[in-house]
Amino acid sequence: MPEPLDPDMFAGCPPVGGPVRIGDKWTAKIIRCLESGPRRFTELQAPLRGITPKVLTASLRAMERDGLLTRTAYDEIPPRVEYALTDLGRSLIEPMNAGCAWSRAHLAELTRARASWQAG
Repeated sequence: MPEPLDPDMFAGCPPVGGPVRIGDKWTAKIIRCLESGPRRFTELQAPLRGITPKVLTASLRAMERDGLLTRTAYDEIPPRVEYALTDLGRSLIEPMNAGCAWSRAHLAELTRARASWQAG
């Protein structure tokens, strides 16, 4: 039998939400879209089918706040805004690749487990 969990095991953690946002629905996909370089808002919308402009805006702002991307507004007519990954945002690509590899290797097993659980 394992030892009981230490009730203070998270005592040293800051009392804020987790620093990594890639668990939400859109952040990892946005990182993939920006992996090859800066993109405009409308460019991001094309592969992110189903995302509303409001949700994309909120996701981009949250990622900018967390230091994962930069937003550059150019003084042009019509206005042009580009989003690009920062080094911090780019540092998430390797762990995301590992997660994708794990998913590819275990998806069938995961699907079977879910079906078995639902069957009761």
